[in-house]
Amino acid sequence: MFNENLVRLRKIRQMTQEDIAETVGVSRQAVAKWESGETIPDLDKCRLLAELFEVSLDDLANYEPEENLGLDLPPKGKHLFGMVTVGEKGQIVIPAKARKLFNISSGDQLVVLGDETQGLAIVKAKDFLNMANMIRNSLKK
Repeated sequence: MFNENLVRLRKIRQMTQEDIAETVGVSRQAVAKWESGETIPDLDKCRLLAELFEVSLDDLANYEPEENLGLDLPPKGKHLFGMVTVGEKGQIVIPAKARKLFNISSGDQLVVLGDETQGLAIVKAKDFLNMANMIRNSLKK
């Protein structure tokens, strides 16, 4: 996985092995060995690669496109939780991984926001209200 992700990210960024080697501080041959799966970089080099490609270390090492609709690695902090189906009454089930990451539990109230050009967003109601109150209070000053 790591070596395939490294190759994919390098090609997406239109970088050469030399470009990566220079940025990370290794030889081009070291990058070629990483990409072939012959060797794996140490943790510090992996961290530098993740920063270079703006992905998480976990995704750099473990991301499998086949499990994520065939899509390439998302930028750090961005997630693809999977697809959901809208029920007859408009209901959806939020995937377990998303509920865990964002600490969403049964009974929590959510606010659905929409922008015709950007799409939908779902935010915990208490977080949205806190943000709205902070904005309101800053405007009063």
